[in-house]
Amino acid sequence: MKSINELQDEVIDEFSGFDDWMDRYQMLIDLGNELEPLDEKYKTESNLIDGCQSRVWLQADYHDGVIDFQAESDALIVKGIVALLIRVLSGHTPKEILDTDLYFIDRIGLHDHLSPTRSNGLLAMVKQMRMYAVAFGMKNKE
Repeated sequence: MKSINELQDEVIDEFSGFDDWMDRYQMLIDLGNELEPLDEKYKTESNLIDGCQSRVWLQADYHDGVIDFQAESDALIVKGIVALLIRVLSGHTPKEILDTDLYFIDRIGLHDHLSPTRSNGLLAMVKQMRMYAVAFGMKNKE
């Protein structure tokens, strides 16, 4: 299993191949399209992330000491962003998730190239994933 930082570095490498932001957006859209569709039973009010302009559902499951995230969004670029977050954070322990500095977001230029509302949505997704990590960590005394 790769560490969160190894996964972040992979993402940075993939995005550094594109100088043009239109190509990066296309890559985000492709990543979103590859995301497994979220089971309808998880598309609930309680799984909707507050602070996102588009609708984003986030489901977190805890087993064998790690958290698995699944998500879906009705906006293509947002779906790509959440796909990146899942790729980097899913399958790690609550402690690893909470101790991580998500530097890839700045390094691939997401903050600079997202609209303010999308940037807020990105922060809301990260915050929600961290909240799940806090909750699962406390419940399981990590």
